[in-house]
Amino acid sequence: MFMMTPWVRRLLVANIAIFFLSTTIMPYLFRDFVLIPTLLWQRPWTGISYMFLHGGLTHLLFNMLGLFFFGPRLEQRLGGPDFLKLYFAAGFGGAAFSFFFEPGAAVVGASGAVYGILLAFAFYYPRERIYIWGILPIEAWLLVTLAVGFSVYAGFGGSGGTTAHFAHLGGLVFAWVYLKWREWRRGSARRSFQQKLEATPGAGMSDRAQLSRWRSIEVERLHEINREEVRHLLEKVEVVGASGLTAGERQFLDRMAGA
Repeated sequence: MFMMTPWVRRLLVANIAIFFLSTTIMPYLFRDFVLIPTLLWQRPWTGISYMFLHGGLTHLLFNMLGLFFFGPRLEQRLGGPDFLKLYFAAGFGGAAFSFFFEPGAAVVGASGAVYGILLAFAFYYPRERIYIWGILPIEAWLLVTLAVGFSVYAGFGGSGGTTAHFAHLGGLVFAWVYLKWREWRRGSARRSFQQKLEATPGAGMSDRAQLSRWRSIEVERLHEINREEVRHLLEKVEVVGASGLTAGERQFLDRMAGA
């Protein structure tokens, strides 16, 4: 069952609210929030604020549909904080690419951020079928490939009209970089734990040698909390053997034996 997630809901509300405010009672928001890349140094907030403006109702509708359909599943997978980082990283990537490739253009819209969301969706669910106009099925990886190809062609070929294709490309590139960095960061934490585990005294011993070492622990000299845990694990070892312990449990007993 489809479930709306907190940050997707907040982003939808913020985009829709700012669109109607900027087109009705607060038109100065458009002037103050629009991104003009050559003025980015003087107006740094526009590198983010431009994402909440849209050039028309159709522009808003397509972006919000993308966020609505692809965002919740990603937020559930990444968690709220990482989803939000991805969204704004992709949006800022759109501003960065506009700065280098279309410095004189006025840029608005959440398209860069939404393209980043689409790329992340294809990153995690490449074979997921997406139905264009509710009819034409296409796998997520192919849809992103076509989006990249079209944005490159339209951007560098000069046939993009008023569409900010470089903002789309920036969103795609920055989203990909963020996802790879996130993978590296998570892998780094696992590698760090493994290194600590391997550095634990006794890590290279046979099960029989470790059993002997663990049984030699002077349990009564340990802190009460550690004492109870050691007793529990030694009882477990007698029942299931050393191979029945988790890596964390073996590490704990090794540390207690070396204390």
